Amino acid sequence: MITAWPGPRQPGPQVMPNLDGLMTGSLHYRIAADLVLAVHTWFVLFVIFGLVLTLIGGVRGWPWVKNPWFRLGHLLAIGVVVAQAWLGEICRLTTLEMALRSRAGDAVYSGSFIAHWMETLLYYEAPLWVFAICYTVFGLLVVASWIIVPPRPLARRGRAERAGDAV
Repeated sequence: MITAWPGPRQPGPQVMPNLDGLMTGSLHYRIAADLVLAVHTWFVLFVIFGLVLTLIGGVRGWPWVKNPWFRLGHLLAIGVVVAQAWLGEICRLTTLEMALRSRAGDAVYSGSFIAHWMETLLYYEAPLWVFAICYTVFGLLVVASWIIVPPRPLARRGRAERAGDAV
């Protein structure tokens, strides 16, 4: 049985740190809350940079920005945000994260370094109407990007297969 902590020998006894209670349910809830916050952050980045890259890609001729599945996913993402804002609903990811943090016994957003900084970047204090207007303006910009940089039409399966057969 190994009782010494690996690494250079230090004077005096070396004992493994006490890990009792480290892998409790609260740790699992805290990790799950951090994962939800990471997914939420990636969702926000997708919404913001999806529009920015679509507009830049339209000017630079990047073909992937005209991918209809990417564009539909992006439009759906901002559509959900705008709808929640106008309905006065709190984002389901925020609600889930808070519930997990509560189950972990954490105060809201106390905990890991990653959670602290992602939370600092994601959440602002302002009246709900400010968010509704900001999200709506951003959503209108996404809709405008469909006019400025129109996506390719969805290919019909039969036509695409026939075109492939002709080559």
